[in-house]
Amino acid sequence: MTVDDSLATASTLPPAPIAETRPAVRSHHGDDVEDRYEWLRAKEDAVVIAHLEAENAYTEERTAHLAGLRERIFEEIKGRTLETDLSVPTRRGQWWYYGRTVEGKQYGIQCRAPLASPDDWTPPELAPGAEVPGEQILLDGNVEAEGHEFFSLGSFEVSNDGTLMLYGVDVAGDERYTVRVRNLVTGEQLPDEIPETFAGATFSPDGRFIVYTTVDDAWRPDTVWLHELGTPVGEDVKLFHEPDERFWVGAGFTRSDRYLMIGLGSSITSEEWLVDASDLRSEPRVVWPRTEGVEYESSHAVIDGEDVLFVLHNDGALDFELVRVAASAPAGERTVVIPHRAGERLLGVSTFRDWGVLGYRRGGLARLGLLDYATGEVSEIEFDEPLYSVGSGGNPEWAPPLLRLGYGSFVTPGTVYDLDVATRELHLRKRQPVLGGYEPGDYAQSRVWATAHDGTQIPISLVYKPSFGEIGSAPRPLHLYGYGSYEHSIEPGFSVARLSELDRGVVFAVAHVRGGGEMGRQWYEEGKLLRKRNTFTDFVDSARHLVDAGYTTPSQLVAEGGSAGGLLMGAVANLAPELFAGVLADVPFVDALTTILDPSLPLTVIEWDEWGDPLHNADVYAYMKSYSPYENVRTDATYPKILAVTSLNDTRVLYVEPAKWVARLREVGADALLKCEMVAGHGGVSGRYNAWRERAFELAWLLDTLGVADA
Repeated sequence: MTVDDSLATASTLPPAPIAETRPAVRSHHGDDVEDRYEWLRAKEDAVVIAHLEAENAYTEERTAHLAGLRERIFEEIKGRTLETDLSVPTRRGQWWYYGRTVEGKQYGIQCRAPLASPDDWTPPELAPGAEVPGEQILLDGNVEAEGHEFFSLGSFEVSNDGTLMLYGVDVAGDERYTVRVRNLVTGEQLPDEIPETFAGATFSPDGRFIVYTTVDDAWRPDTVWLHELGTPVGEDVKLFHEPDERFWVGAGFTRSDRYLMIGLGSSITSEEWLVDASDLRSEPRVVWPRTEGVEYESSHAVIDGEDVLFVLHNDGALDFELVRVAASAPAGERTVVIPHRAGERLLGVSTFRDWGVLGYRRGGLARLGLLDYATGEVSEIEFDEPLYSVGSGGNPEWAPPLLRLGYGSFVTPGTVYDLDVATRELHLRKRQPVLGGYEPGDYAQSRVWATAHDGTQIPISLVYKPSFGEIGSAPRPLHLYGYGSYEHSIEPGFSVARLSELDRGVVFAVAHVRGGGEMGRQWYEEGKLLRKRNTFTDFVDSARHLVDAGYTTPSQLVAEGGSAGGLLMGAVANLAPELFAGVLADVPFVDALTTILDPSLPLTVIEWDEWGDPLHNADVYAYMKSYSPYENVRTDATYPKILAVTSLNDTRVLYVEPAKWVARLREVGADALLKCEMVAGHGGVSGRYNAWRERAFELAWLLDTLGVADA
């Protein structure tokens, strides 16, 4: 079907749902705003649910001509994925832990197998269908999900001695997890059941206790609890509570098992407290008392028999520095290990018995280096590709000879390495299989730079298939992605689903706009608070560069972003609607001002450090009102096609934001669609097949909007 055919078909469909108007006035700082669609916030109202269901039905009708394409894309994703597969085993205690996926099953299966010997550090090579000696199935997500439309695992851990397992389950999508405990020796389900927890519950090193967190009414993790196995939950001990609504709280044990570390942080300030793991009921003691604007994180090590903390901080160091302090007196003398270097952002430090791992950013890429405790020198782990992402993970042991790494790029599928720390040799353990004859050499990745309105150079990453023509030789359909908030960086990563675009000649691009963290802390600072508009104009300038340089044309350009990146999508649709054929907004934060004005809503007070406080500051109010997408829908513009995707049970960006936005866009004649998952949360549907179908739906709409004829 051609684009003209699809438009003709669309014109014969019933009219779009029109939300009724129920004017309500919002008054702040002498400004009265009439909001005609705020009533859609009443989630329990049958009229609201009926409206959302009507939106879904309309979206399904409008995209019915794409059913075949959706199915083809789903089958492409499925056909490229090794459905029955195993992860690389991770050693912990006397066991190798790994996950299985099985063809036809939505959810993963958690397993373990015993070590061959205490000196066994080489993970067994597991093959689908091959028997694993001594394998135990710990948790089958498919069994646990039976009878539920949604299933998510928020906590999963086995005790150090390997006898007990805890797991936290959410079956609604609202990220409230019920923690349960199972005896792995007998298979018995223990009576301990802890409802309404946040993700990340953990056993104490001796397995006697569970440490977990709970949230307040605004969905903020605010309290750390200690549950002793075998006792009523009502007798659990409150270890720590943070009353300041700007701060999130979390807790976990150091790799050494020496301390429980309680961490709390806002967008700009952090604080940590230590509890001796051998006496968990003892009073927590602060590492460094909080100072407004100072962030830090610490990691425990033992050097020459002394407990020390390596502390990464930004106190007078914009891009952070690394110091070492005595764990017994952390506020005392600081020994500088890695000094501050402007433009080289230190990201994190992870400590082991004999060495550490430092994460940092340089030249727009995340990097890893080994830290020598004796000299303070960092040896960077090097890779050949010009664009890549790398991180350490799956390293629970205190004194391993190997370091587990995850690596990938836009063209290299996810790869697991073990680095021999003594020899610096990388051992390839597994590369994500891509079925159907995938050849990395058939694809190319590169980086170009756009000039922003103020002269700043904005990096843009590109991945494409050269067989459709060298990039820039002629305009091509282009999918431009952006985020640009919370110092979150969009790393070069592989995607099986993306191949369905690339193989149809589409160029995929990421505009690394300010507000993200790709180019250091200053990059973030220049895209937040009263400089937030830089995020939006950077994206527009990136799109214009791609058009002006001949990479694409406005009729061949679709933009995508999700969550805070959805705010970006709404803003650029208002700023430069003529630049885009379509805008795909996933769980979009498009009614930002209304949300940030209401401290009773989830996360609002925490977000004031990121966006500003419009409730108490008239200048912030005026600034946010100048860019909030819902506030600034234009009557004088021809909007690109818009698809907004949301979830009814999302607790981070409420469904009402895109619902109101789409209703307002319809008023000005925009071709806007709303798709609301009625049983899901911020991450969308659960289950891998459901997720593939969801992405196939979005990609089919995107390809159709780009005018890409299906092969």
